[in-house]
Amino acid sequence: MQKVINAKEPFKFCTRLHLSELTGLRATTLSQLLTLIKEVPGACIYHHTHRFLQQHQYLSPEPPNDFAYWVADILGEDELGERLVSIDTIQYSTIRDLREKIASTIEEYLRDNPLAKLKFARAKEEFHFIKSVSFILPTRYIVYDLKGFAEALKKVTLDSIYFHIFEARLRLEKPTNDFALWIEHSLGDKKLANSIAGFDPYTSTLEDLRKKIIRLIERKIAQ
Repeated sequence: MQKVINAKEPFKFCTRLHLSELTGLRATTLSQLLTLIKEVPGACIYHHTHRFLQQHQYLSPEPPNDFAYWVADILGEDELGERLVSIDTIQYSTIRDLREKIASTIEEYLRDNPLAKLKFARAKEEFHFIKSVSFILPTRYIVYDLKGFAEALKKVTLDSIYFHIFEARLRLEKPTNDFALWIEHSLGDKKLANSIAGFDPYTSTLEDLRKKIIRLIERKIAQ
């Protein structure tokens, strides 16, 4: 069994409360959608690429983002919808980078398909921009070693896991998720940290992700 290593800094589990806020901004054409994607707050881009994950934490794999759904199902631009679906969110470490990729994908499509600019959404089918607002709260779980971390990870809510996996990386612009960062920098275990950072959270449910991380850690402890 591995010798207990105390962390340089404790890991403090947080959780989140989430609200969806209407912005009043809407698009009826691809050109309008593109313009607003470039201008809206990053919280809007985050909402429309992560809404399904936030609302349906037990479902996987990653569903199409809201932009992909709207251009395909409402405007009938299936090819663009497929291009937007194929954007691999895990490859982008900031909302800014993700926004630029979505915008450039639409711009390129409009360049090659100028008639797509002429399509309008029907009344009540416009794209309404919504902003994701999160309130981050501390939990009672504060841990000082790997064993305590695994035990706490079994008990925290999915909202806590969601915050440390998704929001910490994309919205707080950290290089990877909070779990991997703590294990590398406070426990000095780069190999375990890389294994956890290597999970694609968009292809698993949060509950499955919890189990995968716990299994990795428990195997490490048992060595």
